[in-house]
Amino acid sequence: MNTFLRFFYEFISIFFEGLVTVIKGIINGLIQMFNYHNYRKIINSYKGDFEGFEWLFVVIAVGAIVIIAALIGLLIYFSIRRLLQFRKQRLNQEDLLDEIASLNNQVKKLMKEKNEIMAMKVSQLGLKPEEEEGISEETEEGTEEEEFDEADIRFSKLHRIDQEYKDYQVKKYDTNMTLEELVDNFRCYNASQLRLYYDNYLLRAFIAGLACSRLIILQGISGTGKTSLAYAWGKFVKNDSCIASVQPSWRDKTELLGYFNEFTKKFNESDVLAKLYRATFDDDVHTIVLDEMNIARVEYYFAEMLSILEMPSRDEWIIELVPNSWDSDPKKIINGKLKLPVNIWYIGTINNDDSTFMVADKVYDRAMPIDINTKVPPFKCRDQEAIEINASYLESLFEAAVEEHPISDKSLQRIREMDDFVIKHFRIAFGNRIMKQLGIFVPVYIASGGKEIEAIDYFIAKKILRKFDQLNISLIRDEIDPFIAYLNKEFGNGAMKECIDYLERLKKTV
Repeated sequence: MNTFLRFFYEFISIFFEGLVTVIKGIINGLIQMFNYHNYRKIINSYKGDFEGFEWLFVVIAVGAIVIIAALIGLLIYFSIRRLLQFRKQRLNQEDLLDEIASLNNQVKKLMKEKNEIMAMKVSQLGLKPEEEEGISEETEEGTEEEEFDEADIRFSKLHRIDQEYKDYQVKKYDTNMTLEELVDNFRCYNASQLRLYYDNYLLRAFIAGLACSRLIILQGISGTGKTSLAYAWGKFVKNDSCIASVQPSWRDKTELLGYFNEFTKKFNESDVLAKLYRATFDDDVHTIVLDEMNIARVEYYFAEMLSILEMPSRDEWIIELVPNSWDSDPKKIINGKLKLPVNIWYIGTINNDDSTFMVADKVYDRAMPIDINTKVPPFKCRDQEAIEINASYLESLFEAAVEEHPISDKSLQRIREMDDFVIKHFRIAFGNRIMKQLGIFVPVYIASGGKEIEAIDYFIAKKILRKFDQLNISLIRDEIDPFIAYLNKEFGNGAMKECIDYLERLKKTV
């Protein structure tokens, strides 16, 4: 054993002697680097031999040594400071983790106390907790209500909607009116109840727009009642519109619907998502208003919704909210996905000024733009109360209008010929989507009390001629007057008033 101890001492001494040598070397090196007397001694030994200009280099050399020494000192200082800060940060993180663990333990303790109190309340009724669970399992909704604690529910707003509609009974709707009566009732309701004044021409276009697209765009100068019209529609059908004020920072669907917070393990539900979810339970007419929708890029935050609403089958109207499924998720959210309700419409309001973005052409193609650029003076109308009309009946009125008032063959032929004219002179063509929308808009406009030529004129001006804004007006200026003459000749002198007014305004922009 003594032999091993001697060996171990000599063996380990080599390492520590080397370590001591390194430390001594560093200390001696630092002492030598900062030994003021040695520098002074060298300068004194040479100062008698320096000539005038050489003293400048001496000063520079002294300055360089001072700077290098200062940099080394700062490097050592900041290294030590960084090390201390890192250590402090680690300690703070450890304290935070300890605090979180402590809070989790307190939550568990409180939940245990809650369960014990609930058990005591149940026992006072002469039941056992197990029996209470058996009673709650009698209904599907009851099972969900008792089975999950609040901490396990990530969709709190939607969960409350589940509870609200647990005993929902279908309303008695007004299902005995025509589209023309609907427009007249809406106009009189606005005037008598809300002191909002719109003419039948605009309201017919609004109702026809609802028929041909799920997205309506109300555009025009500020103060003409765009948001008020969307608000009034919700009041009229006794189902307040959900008004979402678009923010400049909106870039994807999470701004519109909400997002899952990985830290809290909760889904931050927006009012829009709550409106969508509520609409899945009933047959009411629901409306979501995107106020100042072009203050951010519509094709960013609303892109997925636009794509889904273009799906030919409504069974494919499904949007993903979360990538997985929890047992406590609302009953209408299956595997993290929600099927968009068919009884909801989206109305966007637009102000075209320097603070907003241009709406992309693909958005306009999928939507129905309605211009509101004039204010109607107040008028008297009969008192009209709000109505309760269900979405399925409203859609049946749209379908009946398409069957009863199809576009005449003569008008379709004129439209096709105008399409050829526009392609030849302006290099713009109608798409299949626009023609499909036209085939719905015109019949519904007629059924609402309007004329076929008015509907065709309005639709072409807002959906097709609007594309001229993308052209270089100076290059097509000479083609505008012949086009106006063509419209007067084919459709009747002055019949295409909206189109001609638009083209006249276009000439003035050159």
